[in-house]
Amino acid sequence: MSFWDGLDARYSVILCDIWGVVHDGVKLYPNAVERLRQWREQGRQVILITNAPRTADAVEAQLDRLGLPRDCWTGVSTSGEAGIDCIKTLHHPTGFLGTRDDRAILEDHGLSFAEANFTDVAVTGLDDERGHVDEYRDQFTAWAASDVLFHCFNPDRVVVRGGVAEPCAGALADVYEGMGGRVAWYGKPHSSIYDYAMSLAGNPPHEAVLAVGDALVTDMLGAARQGFDAVFVQGGIHAGEPFPDRRSVPQWSRC
Repeated sequence: MSFWDGLDARYSVILCDIWGVVHDGVKLYPNAVERLRQWREQGRQVILITNAPRTADAVEAQLDRLGLPRDCWTGVSTSGEAGIDCIKTLHHPTGFLGTRDDRAILEDHGLSFAEANFTDVAVTGLDDERGHVDEYRDQFTAWAASDVLFHCFNPDRVVVRGGVAEPCAGALADVYEGMGGRVAWYGKPHSSIYDYAMSLAGNPPHEAVLAVGDALVTDMLGAARQGFDAVFVQGGIHAGEPFPDRRSVPQWSRC
């Protein structure tokens, strides 16, 4: 019997991270489908909660391509949705940094972007041409000098795609903050993504929620701030690292 087979019945809602827990960016992890379906069959709600800088429907389309059946989850909460809601409230020009595909997704959901003279910039991650964080420093110097607010749609610093580590928007935001720039963060470990996830689940009591994730500074820290019990999956971005001191984050286990 595994840890999951004896999961306490009081956890009626599972907030499950996606990348690093369900798949590695290229393929589903073994038994992911079976475990998610088991939770659903047990009457638990499964909310997939992800720092993807895109909309829920874009994430669902990616899961379709990877072969994850739609009956494996109840809802999807993304950092991209939170960022889009904020940018829509702005009444001045907004810039964009990220891939062409991400830009198209955001534009399809009602956002428009300026190429220059903006005071805010929506950042989904690295662009299609520059693959290293240091390549953005000159651009960030100019933005910081103009007090451009950096809207980080993905707080993750790194993701592992098919076994290869790739920097995310959070790594860019760290550099920008280090240069004196201002950053607005969306997604885990910040509260807005959890507020939305809880609304999808009908706002259950926090003691009925179990968070599952593979990142200490997003999944585990976010769960601790919200007062959720949590399970740390060691096979994601921290694979091969020693298990951290459990006293640093309350009420969590490893898997």
